[in-house]
Amino acid sequence: MGAKVLERFPAGAPRGSWPAEEYAARCRAEGEPATVVMDLKSDAFLVVVPARDED
Repeated sequence: MGAKVLERFPAGAPRGSWPAEEYAARCRAEGEPATVVMDLKSDAFLVVVPARDED
């Protein structure tokens, strides 16, 4: 199972700011099953959704 990256956010957001979580929450409110994961290699938070099978 793969994932599609919707958006990426740098990990250095100001204290108390969670832009990736806020973006994922807006996506979930619109019906997308978005989650936030950390990409350690690029030091960024990624908002992802499960990849859909394109037939």
